[in-house]
Amino acid sequence: MDTATVTYMGDLQCDLLHVRSGQHVTTDAPVDNQGRGGAFSPTDMLATSLAACMITTMGIVAREKDIPLDGLRARVVKHMASDPRRVARVEIHLELRGERLDERQRSIMENTARTCPVARSLAPELVQDLHIRFT
Repeated sequence: MDTATVTYMGDLQCDLLHVRSGQHVTTDAPVDNQGRGGAFSPTDMLATSLAACMITTMGIVAREKDIPLDGLRARVVKHMASDPRRVARVEIHLELRGERLDERQRSIMENTARTCPVARSLAPELVQDLHIRFT
């Protein structure tokens, strides 16, 4: 079964369809690359997918190990490079309430984030700059 379909809508925009759920996402080229920046760019989605994968995988491990993940959220900052144009660095700033987590649990959550499937799938040249703040 297909995972997704991508249809070019013109004017540098694409419609992405997740086949199983029927959900749609629109992408647009970024302003610095001939687009309007009216939606996630493909490179925005790559950077954001890294954070979403970290959080999802942390949620799976937390559920399995009964670790509370209160207030877990991420802020993503993408850094582009040129020649060739590519994502050079992604900053992921994870934040969660950590008053109920001991050092072992914090270490498990950090390791889980760093080893999520998307993190392991990206080229080693792409810098994954992870910061975790337990509040």
